[in-house]
Parts: sequence; structure tokens; C-alpha cells
Amino acid sequence: MTQQVHRSDPRILNRRTLQRDHRRLVQLLRPGMRVLDVGCGTGAITAGIARAVGPGGFVVGLDRDEGNLAVARQELGVTGNLTFKVGDLLAQDFETCFETPFDLATAARTLLWISQPDRALEQMKKVVRPGGRVVVLDYSLEDVQWEPEPPRAFQTFYRAFLDWRTANRWDNAIAKSLPALFAVAGLTGVEVHRCDEVVQRGAPDFFDAYASGIWLNVIQSVGPHLTASGFLDEKLRSSAEEQYARYVETALERQTQFAVTVEGQAADAR
Repeated sequence: MTQQVHRSDPRILNRRTLQRDHRRLVQLLRPGMRVLDVGCGTGAITAGIARAVGPGGFVVGLDRDEGNLAVARQELGVTGNLTFKVGDLLAQDFETCFETPFDLATAARTLLWISQPDRALEQMKKVVRPGGRVVVLDYSLEDVQWEPEPPRAFQTFYRAFLDWRTANRWDNAIAKSLPALFAVAGLTGVEVHRCDEVVQRGAPDFFDAYASGIWLNVIQSVGPHLTASGFLDEKLRSSAEEQYARYVETALERQTQFAVTVEGQAADAR
């Protein structure tokens, strides 16, 4: 089992914006650019990209989840410069799905769910023009910090979560692996930008599913996969859910998710 087996919560995906949740990409976009957004989900960030490149540009949101794309099409529609496409980044015929190369291919919070991130980067490189850019934002799940320390039941759940991911061959420190993977893929001029996501008590969205509540959502949505696979029993999963909800309500002050944006250039011909 090496593909994502749960669907990301649309409530979380829809709360994301280009300006807040893919900050480095904002600085790279220009009017008229052709952009591929891999793992676009419900298209919230993709729509921001389309606005940034303007009517002279063109954006394709790619995802393998038909459900997420249905939400994207329903809420955003298909405009002159924005379209959504079902597709698998690792498919053999991936590059033939597009008529012309892109100026930029990006993926945000996607490669951490792919068991072959090296191949994923090679595929993204294939669909950008010579001199085009590949831009990837992702986490290191091994380096999430909670202040103060979360309850023991949640810590046990989180360790099981990481073990389950390892069994699926997903890199729990993909953010730290990306620079080397970019180099192996032959991408040049590689740059790394820290893009940590910090949630602080007192912030307007502190309690919602997007912010401190994201791990409660993981317990609820991914937890059943952990119990079905034998990484955790239901009693402990339930205890983790209860204790973490109370911890967020009464104790959590600050949560920091380690993240980087890595970019590189496709210098060679397709």
C-alpha cells in the first residue's frame, strides 16, 4: 500500500489561500505564465494562481481524487485560464497529457503522500519548458512542535501515525529530503526557503480545523486506517482524540509545523 488511502478534509483544503499557504510561489508568479498545480485538491490555491497569472496565463489543477476535483469544479468552475484534470503524477504517460510545456510546475503538501518523490520530481521536470521552474512546498512531520508538550495518548497516536506512513514508504521528513532530490532530478539553481506554519493561541482561527484542530482531524480521518492496519487499537485512538481536543481547548499555546519551499530550474530540453 503506497498511495494515499484517505481523502483530505475539504474544510481544510478550502481554507487555504495562495498568499498565506504558498507564500514563496506568490513571488515567482507573473502575468501570462502557464502553471501546473499538482495535487490541487479542491483548487483553493489553484484559483489564486489563476488570478495571479491573469487572463493571458493558463493554469491546470491536477489531482487523482475525483471527489476533490468535483468540489473544485462546482465551487470554482472552469474559466478561460483555469481548468482541472484527473491524473496521476507517477503515470507512465503523464507528460503526454499536456499539449504544451508549462513555465512552472508546483506541488504543495503533496509529495509527502507519494512513495516515489524522486520520480514525481522527474515527472514535473518533464512538463516544464527549458528554463522553467519546479516549486515544491512540503512538511517534515518528524519536526512538528507543540508547546507545551501534548498529552501522552496523542504522542502515542502520533508515533503510530509516523510508523504507518513509514510502512507505506512515505517520507516523514520530505521537507529535508527535497534539496537532494531536486539535485538528483537534474534541477539547477536549487533554492530552499523556510515556510513554517505557526499557530498561536489568540489568533482568530486558532480553534478551527485548519489550524490547531488539524491534528484532531487527522485522528478522526486517518486514525481508522491505523487501527485497521494494526498500528493502533481503537481504545487508544479514541483516548487520543478526547485528550487532544481537551489539550487544544485548555493548554496548547503554540504549534509549529516545519515546512520548506524548494525551487529549481529545468535547464535541459524536454
